[in-house]
Amino acid sequence: MNESLKSPPDVSIDEKLRIRKALQDVTNRIHAAQNIKQILVDLKDAILNLFNAQSLTIYVVDKAHNEIVSMFLAGTQIKEIRVPISNKSVAGFASNMGVAVNIADAYNQAELKNIDPELSFDYSWDKKSGYKTREILAVPVFSNNQLMGVVQVLNRKFGAGKFTEDEIGLANEIAVVLGVAFNNQQRFARRRKTKFDYLITRDMLKEEELESAWEEAREQKESIELYLMRKYKISKSDLGHAFEEFYRCRFIEYNEKAVIPGELIRNLKKEYLRRELWVPLEKIDGYIHVLVDDPNNVLKRDVIEGLLKTKQVKYDVALTDDIVKFISLFFNSPDDVQSFNDLLGKLDGEDKTGEDEDGEIVTETDSAIMQLVNKIINDAYGRRTSDIHIEPNVGKKNVEIRFRVDGDCALYQTVPFSYRAAVISRIKIMSNLDITVKRLPQDGKIKFRRSNGEEIELRVATIPTQGGVEDVVMRILAKGETMPLEDMALLPRNYKEMINIISKPYGLILCVGPTGSGKTTTLHAALHHINRPDRKIWTAEDPVEITQYGLRQVQVQPKIGFDFAAAMRSFLRADPDVIMVGEMRDHETAKTGIEASLTGHLVFSTLQPTEADRVCGRLLRDTGNWPRDSIPTLADLRMTWSRSTTPGMSWRTRYDLDTQIVGTPMGWTNITEPATPTRVTPTGRSASRDT
Repeated sequence: MNESLKSPPDVSIDEKLRIRKALQDVTNRIHAAQNIKQILVDLKDAILNLFNAQSLTIYVVDKAHNEIVSMFLAGTQIKEIRVPISNKSVAGFASNMGVAVNIADAYNQAELKNIDPELSFDYSWDKKSGYKTREILAVPVFSNNQLMGVVQVLNRKFGAGKFTEDEIGLANEIAVVLGVAFNNQQRFARRRKTKFDYLITRDMLKEEELESAWEEAREQKESIELYLMRKYKISKSDLGHAFEEFYRCRFIEYNEKAVIPGELIRNLKKEYLRRELWVPLEKIDGYIHVLVDDPNNVLKRDVIEGLLKTKQVKYDVALTDDIVKFISLFFNSPDDVQSFNDLLGKLDGEDKTGEDEDGEIVTETDSAIMQLVNKIINDAYGRRTSDIHIEPNVGKKNVEIRFRVDGDCALYQTVPFSYRAAVISRIKIMSNLDITVKRLPQDGKIKFRRSNGEEIELRVATIPTQGGVEDVVMRILAKGETMPLEDMALLPRNYKEMINIISKPYGLILCVGPTGSGKTTTLHAALHHINRPDRKIWTAEDPVEITQYGLRQVQVQPKIGFDFAAAMRSFLRADPDVIMVGEMRDHETAKTGIEASLTGHLVFSTLQPTEADRVCGRLLRDTGNWPRDSIPTLADLRMTWSRSTTPGMSWRTRYDLDTQIVGTPMGWTNITEPATPTRVTPTGRSASRDT
C-alpha cells in the first residue's frame, strides 16, 4: 500500500496525493466497520470515488452455497446479489480461478471466449436498468491464501479500452485491505456470536446499543428481551426470528389455547419448572417438544431427558415470560388449589377393586370427580369460554374436553375413558337431570358459585351419541353489563342511521345474523339508548343474559307452556311501549309481533338469516307471515367479535350496518315483485341482491 501508484502522464501530483489520502481514509473506515454488511453497502461509494469508474460491487464468499454475495440498498430495503463461483460469469471466474479479469467490452463475445470458453456476460441487468456495461475489472480478494471475495469495477469515466495498470494496482490494494477486514470480521463474529445478531445485521439494533442494554437491563432487574422490546421497540416477532436463526429451532409465542399436555407434566412440579424455565409442550411423531429458554444448554438438556425418561426430545425456544405463562396455563390454579393433573393422579390412586365391565372405576359421588368438574368450569370461565364440550369416545379412547373461545374450539384437556360415566353423571346431577336416562337428549341448567362468591349460570344439553355414550355441551351464561351504542365502534354514518331506526315510535325492528354474532348484545344496546322513565319496556328472553335497570325482563319457560308467544300475549295486556322478543321462531310469535307493531308498539326481535334482505323470505317460509305493512325499518347489524390485541381489553368489536332501509312505513309497492334493496358495504361499494 506504500508503493507509489502508477499514473497517466496527465494525472497531476495533487491528484495523486488526493487519491493516496482518500485511500488511507477508506482503509481506516473499512477496518473500523462494525460488520461486513456495512462494508458492502455503506462504504461502497467511498471506495468507488478512488476509481475512474461509474460503478463498483464488492462480493463476499458464502462457502455454504459456493457463491459470492453482495448487498445493495433498494429504497429502504437491503437486497442481495448472488453469483455462483464458476467460470460462467466475470465475477464468478475471478473468484473461481483466483485471477484478475480486465475486459474492454462486455458485449464482445470473442474477447470473453478468448479468456475462457465458458465465460459469458448476463445482459438481463442492463435491460432492466437501462445501464450499458462496457469495461469490467474483477479482482479476487484473498486473506492467508483463502478466497474472501471479489471487487468488481465497471465502466471507466474517462478514456476507452481496458482499465490501466494504475487502476488495476489500486484495485489490488483495495482487495488486500478488504481481505484483512473480511478475515477479522469473520473471526470476530465467530468469537462473539449472540442470539441478537439477526437484529444487528438488519439495522434494528446497533452493537453499542446492545452492549449498553445488557448492563441497563441487569441494573433494572429486567430480562434483556423485555428491555429491548420496551426501549428499542423490537417486536416479539423479530426477536423470534433472531432466536430461530441462532438456536436453529422453532420460536414459540404464548398461546392461551394451547392444549394442556397432561401426560407429559403429570410427574412434574410447577415450582420446579418455573425455577428451571422449561416445560413440555406437546408430543409429535414420537418426539416430545420441550419449551426452554436456552436450547444450547447441554446440562439442562441432560436433566430434561432424564426426567422425561427419553432421548426423543426436540427443543423449542421461547421468551422467559412466555414460558412462565405456559406453565401457569398448564397448572392453571392458585397454589392452594389442586391442578387438573393432581386431581387425575388422585383418581388414579383410588381403590380399583370396584371396576365394572366397561373398565370404569369411579362414580359421580367421588370427591375427586366433583373437584374435577368444578375445575373444568372454573378454568373455562377464566379463559372467557362461551361453551364447554365434553366428548366421550367409544372403546377405551380418552374423553376429550374442548373449550370454545372467541368462536374457535380448542382442546383443553383429555380425561381417561374410565372416568367418562362419572363425569357425565356428575354434570347431570348438578343440572337436575335424570342420570338413568341415557338414550334421550336432556336440557338443564347449573347455577355455579365460584370460590370468590361470583355466581355464574350454565345451560346444559346432553345428547346420546354412537357407541352408547353421551356428549355434554355447557354454555356459560355469565351475567353481562349492557354495552352502550357509543362503545360499539360504529362508523359515524352507521351510528346516525342506527339512532334513527330505534327512535321510531312503532314498527318492527329485526336484528339478524348467525348464532353467536351478537344479536342480543346489539338489541340490549339499542334498548339501553331508549330506556327512559316515560317508556314501558318488556323483554322476553331465553335465557336472560344481560340485565338492565328499568326493563321488565321475563325468562320464558317452554316446558310449562310459557313460550315467546305466550309472553307476547301477556305483554300486550301490560300496557307496553316497547317489546323485545328473544327470537321469532314460530308462526304465532311472528304473527303476534307483527300485529303489535301495527297497533302502536315498537317491537324488537331477532332472526337467524345472515343478511337483512333475506328476512322477508324467512318470515314467509318459516312462519307464514308476510310483514307487508308493518316494517318501517329492517336493519341488518352484523357483529364480528375478534380476539383483542390491545392490552387491558377483553374484546374488540366491529359492527357493519350493511342495509339501512329495505322497506318504508308504506310497505312495498309490489309484493309479487319486491323491490331489490341496495346493500352498502363498508368499502362504499353497493351490491344488489334479490329479496
